[in-house]
Amino acid sequence: MKPELLAPAGDLEKLKYAYAYGADAAYIGGSAFGLRAYAGNFDDTKMEQAVKLAHTQGRKLYVAVNIFAHEQDFEELPAYLQQLEGLGVDAAIVSDPGVLALAREVAPKLPLHLSTQANNTNSYTVRFWQKHGVERVVLARELSLKELGLVRAKVKGELEMFVHGAMCMSYSGRCLISNYLTGRDANRGECTQPCRWNYSIQEEKRPGEYFPIEEDERGTYIFNSHDLCLLPHLPLLKPLNIESWKIEGRMKSVHYVASTVKVYREAIDTLWEEGEEAFQARLPGWLEEMDKVSHRDYSAGFLFGKPGPKAHNLETSHYVREYDFVGVAAEPEKVSEWVEQRNHFRAGEVLEVLTPHGEPWSFQVQGMWDIEGNPVEAARHAQQLLRLELPKPLEPNSILRRAKGERK
Repeated sequence: MKPELLAPAGDLEKLKYAYAYGADAAYIGGSAFGLRAYAGNFDDTKMEQAVKLAHTQGRKLYVAVNIFAHEQDFEELPAYLQQLEGLGVDAAIVSDPGVLALAREVAPKLPLHLSTQANNTNSYTVRFWQKHGVERVVLARELSLKELGLVRAKVKGELEMFVHGAMCMSYSGRCLISNYLTGRDANRGECTQPCRWNYSIQEEKRPGEYFPIEEDERGTYIFNSHDLCLLPHLPLLKPLNIESWKIEGRMKSVHYVASTVKVYREAIDTLWEEGEEAFQARLPGWLEEMDKVSHRDYSAGFLFGKPGPKAHNLETSHYVREYDFVGVAAEPEKVSEWVEQRNHFRAGEVLEVLTPHGEPWSFQVQGMWDIEGNPVEAARHAQQLLRLELPKPLEPNSILRRAKGERK
């Protein structure tokens, strides 16, 4: 059986694109109690809309309730958990034993998944949580391929693992640096990602003299992990029969969600339906597509053992951005040549179109008009609606992007 492809969705728009590009399920956060406080997240109304969107399409929706709770959090948590149960979300993702116990008490019909934040690194831990009512355990990113196989062999019930996305330099994401340096607690959804800042080491009696781990004039990025990309290694993961493959990124863009979901959807379908030879033939194209989204250098994480220096970028914390996300196809009530601007673009530039189905295609921007019918030379205004002269209609949920060298 194919694994579930589980996608991130930081807001309702990203959720729509996750499903449109092939996700079987998505995970979101409410306005509180999740570990991505600065994602768009979902208030009560949007949460209800999200559940309806998922279930009308035959997809699943999980809600992260994975903070490490403090005493005051338990004042509002009971009503929130009961709300999730009433809405019919497919699971709440928890990490705190107290939250789990409360959920079993006040929302007994709410399925529970255990977050990777709970450091799930062995079969004994998995079975412990299963005995306490957890239906699925999200395994720690720190497991090797061999360890994944050992856990799978010893455990019945659902398992989930990360296959793509940002890696945290702290064990299973349990970091105190943000709290210490900025007062924003990573374990309560407010991480400021200080691991991506540049650092230098200085001996207190030698001001101005820096330890020789310095890599450039700005310092060194000793905590700056590469991003996880297990795409080339999916044939090794297939025999494990892990139920869900997860993409990280609730803070990422619509372009990131659409691109990564499409690639992993095609990769899973090809591997299961056509076999490894067909998978390997298409792999170079998928890897090229993965390079078009904003990312840090990729690595296999812990899959083949503990990462060495090559799994960290010691020179810069900047993202690799080969393409700019510039627009999306307008909502269905608009005809198929209308787009909504998301970044500056102008006449004469070549744009590439990513669609839920089929290969990307390109065109040069020629005629462009605003909603009053006036000719436009450049799309400068945020979310401006524009009609473009196109060689063929835009498929719903299409995304427009521009190679970095194309900007004029």
